[in-house]
Amino acid sequence: MDSSRISLRPFKLSDVDDFFSWASDDRVTKYLRWNSLASKEEALKYLQEVAIPHPWRRSICLDGKSIGYVSVKPESGNDRHRAHVSYALSVEYWGRGIVTMAMKMAISVVFKEFPYLVRLEALVEEDNKGSQRVLEKVGFQKEGFLRKYGFNKGEIRDMIMYSFLSTDKI
Repeated sequence: MDSSRISLRPFKLSDVDDFFSWASDDRVTKYLRWNSLASKEEALKYLQEVAIPHPWRRSICLDGKSIGYVSVKPESGNDRHRAHVSYALSVEYWGRGIVTMAMKMAISVVFKEFPYLVRLEALVEEDNKGSQRVLEKVGFQKEGFLRKYGFNKGEIRDMIMYSFLSTDKI
């Protein structure tokens, strides 16, 4: 994939059709904390109330079309030195290195936009091997296996903690 075709930008309401096309797919949302969206109206509401006001959620775009997202959510108070990272991508683009490129773009920007950040964290379910590969290709370090740590889709699941520090190299 030609990296010049990939960009990150804030979500817009006009992304609703593209967003709904992948956010309604159970394969995309399987490991996300939110469920697949059931209607275009629900997608519009999600964009308005969650994606657009989010501190740092960017649409992954291929030639300007929204095909996924990268999210960085800084903690607050004494934990403001770290942020949680998440991402998703339309199934039709899996396996092309797009999320790896998008994550590298996001990391290079986020540490500049949030200069107080020292650490990015990603929690990945044990059986989400694709996401683990992405993080490792980007340079995240595997820190540990957390037994019965995360609650998702009605189950308590085993998770793996990854981190990337502001001093690490992409």
